[in-house]
Amino acid sequence: MLLTLYACLLWLSTSGLWTSQAKDPDSDLSTRSRHRNLAPNNVDFAFALYKHLVASAPGKDVFLSPVSISTALAMLSLGASGYTREQLLQGLGFNLTETPEAEIHQDFQHLHSLLKGSNITSEMTMGNALFLDRSLELLESFSTGSKHYYGLEALAADFQDWAGASRQINEYIKNKTQGKIVDLFLEQDSSAMLILINYIFFKGTWTHSFPPESTREENFYVNETATVKVPMMFQSRAMKYLNDSLLPCQLVQLEYTGNETAFFILPVKGEMDTVIAGLSRDTIQRWSKSLIPSQVDLYVPKVSISGAYDLGSILGDMGIVDLLSHPTHFSGITQNALPKMSKSWHKHCTQTDPSCLRAEGRGRRSQGLSDSTRSGC
Repeated sequence: MLLTLYACLLWLSTSGLWTSQAKDPDSDLSTRSRHRNLAPNNVDFAFALYKHLVASAPGKDVFLSPVSISTALAMLSLGASGYTREQLLQGLGFNLTETPEAEIHQDFQHLHSLLKGSNITSEMTMGNALFLDRSLELLESFSTGSKHYYGLEALAADFQDWAGASRQINEYIKNKTQGKIVDLFLEQDSSAMLILINYIFFKGTWTHSFPPESTREENFYVNETATVKVPMMFQSRAMKYLNDSLLPCQLVQLEYTGNETAFFILPVKGEMDTVIAGLSRDTIQRWSKSLIPSQVDLYVPKVSISGAYDLGSILGDMGIVDLLSHPTHFSGITQNALPKMSKSWHKHCTQTDPSCLRAEGRGRRSQGLSDSTRSGC
């Protein structure tokens, strides 16, 4: 049977959601499986966030790195107090009466280590950085905990000279993402006193690369009415395929060399919203068990995709309502005046080409955990 998929309209990478166990014979079973404690929460949070973003911008492309966002929120909870702390962790799906906070942070620590070290055939750079004004000093408890669990790098900057500080941060992110994210901060001015950044760079090589000579200009259907010409990569081979009987879509699973996989999903014409509504942890598990090897003619656009989102209102709709409000308590971060958050931002970029996939993300910018004596931006 010959099956042809002409466009990828939904693209789901399982990296960080269901992560394969590290191939480290020296690590014990409890260490290798620790990240699995996070999988249900990460998957549920990812789909909830995605659906909220889709609803907030109908007809627009949505592209993000949910694991980066959940990691940054969990790390931020180390500096939160009272109900804000509970709200952050409960917003990520954790039941604090069943799961101790220390265990949550330990599981994120193992997930972070696993993503960085489980696949020597892919390039993965990820980390967290906190830029703070030279006048501020981190509390020892936050500094120690964030560095231990999340590898946080604390860097001083002169926020009174915003032009210089923004250049410093932009250069840092550019270097960490191999030059793929540039000019992250373009504002002429900012009242920020602390900026929390989560970044990720991933380059995965397809197990079965697309022959470069097979790439040619084809139509890509942006929506029901708009069509554009794009370079379309092509390969014809046996691959894992499913024509779903429960959701109106077809999908294939592609592998990178190593442990990573991605789903390419093609909804039936006019049924995109139905497929999006049906995305869930159970759906992904069902797909994984139902895929069968089939001969497929696969066309995937050779494109660069990016997304940038102000997450403040979105996270509020998801129950994390205190994040940008004035009563928010982040008194566990610095020894100085009680700070508040003024902006939450996420940017993610991906590029496909015949041999590999590149993804770069600045998972979350908490721009201005601002000193209370300064106005929020």
